[in-house]
Amino acid sequence: MRKNLLLKTVFGTLLFVSAIFGQQTDSTYTLYSAETIKGMKALQSAALKSDYAYSRTRYFTNNIGPRLSGSPQSERAIEYVADEMRKLGLEVRLQPIMVPHWVRGEEKASLVKFPGMATGTTQKLSITALGGSTATPEAGLTAEVVVVQDFDELLSLGKKGVEGKIVFFNNKFDRRMAKAGKALEAYSIAGEVRRRGVIEATKLGAVACVIRSVGSSENRLAHTGGIGFEPGLKNVPAAAVSFEDGELISHLAGEGLLEMHLVLTPKTLPDKRSYNVIADLKGTEKPDEVIVVSGHLDSWDLGTGALDDAVGVAMAMQVPKLIKDLGLKNLRTIRVVAFMNEENGFRGARKYAEEADIGKHFAAIESDLGASHPVGFLFAGKQEAMNFLRPISAVLTSQGAGYIERKPNVSSDISLLTARGVPSFAPFYDSREYFNYHHNAADTFDKVNPKDLAENAALMAVIAYGLSNLERPLPR
Repeated sequence: MRKNLLLKTVFGTLLFVSAIFGQQTDSTYTLYSAETIKGMKALQSAALKSDYAYSRTRYFTNNIGPRLSGSPQSERAIEYVADEMRKLGLEVRLQPIMVPHWVRGEEKASLVKFPGMATGTTQKLSITALGGSTATPEAGLTAEVVVVQDFDELLSLGKKGVEGKIVFFNNKFDRRMAKAGKALEAYSIAGEVRRRGVIEATKLGAVACVIRSVGSSENRLAHTGGIGFEPGLKNVPAAAVSFEDGELISHLAGEGLLEMHLVLTPKTLPDKRSYNVIADLKGTEKPDEVIVVSGHLDSWDLGTGALDDAVGVAMAMQVPKLIKDLGLKNLRTIRVVAFMNEENGFRGARKYAEEADIGKHFAAIESDLGASHPVGFLFAGKQEAMNFLRPISAVLTSQGAGYIERKPNVSSDISLLTARGVPSFAPFYDSREYFNYHHNAADTFDKVNPKDLAENAALMAVIAYGLSNLERPLPR
């Protein structure tokens, strides 16, 4: 009996160890065939040498430009992705959605009264309207500035201390947190003021709301992004100033009376028809099982949306390109999805999730945090699936991207699929510098490092192809 127990223990250990490397002693439990491992390595090598994703990123940014939902540039980008995928022989369809159509207009601000000012002068500010902001009167408005650090301080002032004034939230993006590798967490914390600030200021009778930029740039660049809304409440105009001007405002307000002149002329036009682009590289054996590779096609309009998120769409486009170039066979369908309206409405993601057959979605991959060096990938799914991913990690280790971190959610547009049980993946970046460019005028093509982009494109291709040929379903 002891001998049988010992044999069972040894056999179980062998099964566990071999599973980590993709093969088990019982052939019915093979995870990845030798041919699949070979294909993953070939894709990795080809992606690291390819400039396909880089050249598509350049076209999105330099040729098409900023792609805010509803804009002519967003329409051109849809056409471009669809045409490029048709050239590869993919089955392409456009999924219709209605998207917000917000146009920025003029934006300028200056300090017109402050302690020590020279007679007849003003102090110009670097400012930008926040997405969805209402307009000031055409000639602008002038009002006293009241500075608060957070929501508690705002509420403590009450209507008496806020009504008729411009509220300035002196919130700061935590650069030390970002430098410690927690840039996304720092953004999430600071971003709460951008989302809620204008609502709370409006409720107390402010005439406008201005915040510090929610980003790490210290190059006098203002950072845009969406604001929150409440039913029945019409928000006052909302804007963000650069880090440097935030320092100026907070200092001068501490010395005495401070007044600002603000001009914002954005328009919210009727919703406009737009599309998600969906392109399928059909699976040879299991075409009904889908692996999504994706990014979002829209961008804010201050820069040209290079890191956010032309690179993500370009990486996804490269996956079927390389698979076809190498003559590889994907057993499951690999689906390129270029989501629309991630930035100021999330309607593309909602539409896709509403119409998706979740049971047939084997996995989803998205890149939406720039394209710096990837150290591995994030995974949202069952703990039991981790061993299924070790062979993919082993291939990626050769490029310094073999680390796996399991999280509840990994990326924006695929988050609704993740919430419904679809195993989800995203590159795990060094994001410490990303928020220097995010949502501001510096998010342009020159910020894209071709080597780093190639590494990310390789990671996406290896994961997608490996999962497409995985011999067993991922636990879910």
